[in-house]
Amino acid sequence: MTMLTWKDIIGFSVNGNPKPDKRVEKTEEEWESQLTAEQFRITRLKGTERPHSGALCHIHDAGKYNCMCCNTPLFDSTIKFSSGTGWPSFTQPIKENAIKYERDTSFGMTRVEVMCNTCDAHLGHVFPDGPEPTGLRYCINSESMTLEKEK
Repeated sequence: MTMLTWKDIIGFSVNGNPKPDKRVEKTEEEWESQLTAEQFRITRLKGTERPHSGALCHIHDAGKYNCMCCNTPLFDSTIKFSSGTGWPSFTQPIKENAIKYERDTSFGMTRVEVMCNTCDAHLGHVFPDGPEPTGLRYCINSESMTLEKEK
């Protein structure tokens, strides 16, 4: 897999995202019945959990981080790092087309929102202040993911 750069991320947010392997679409009522109230608020209503409150923030077990809504693999534990921000942080998605990128101008700033490219679940944001070699920091809500531990 090619490593994504900030230029790639901006390109996706401006020119369109890579095509996902599949799509999962449900009504708001279906999502609400499948998720906890907090998972629904974050993934479907674009909420954010409090820093350092997420269950996956300080876990570094080997495995895959999958979308809470549709179980699509999003990130691998090998690219997780401690950013000190209070949210799980990653340097790359598991596949180029796992993540969808949209420009976000809420709260008086310009950021890039990251979503599951399969079901449009809000995950968090990506920033150009991560570690080398990519310089990317995917800042993701714990409530948006499940950890599928390696056996």
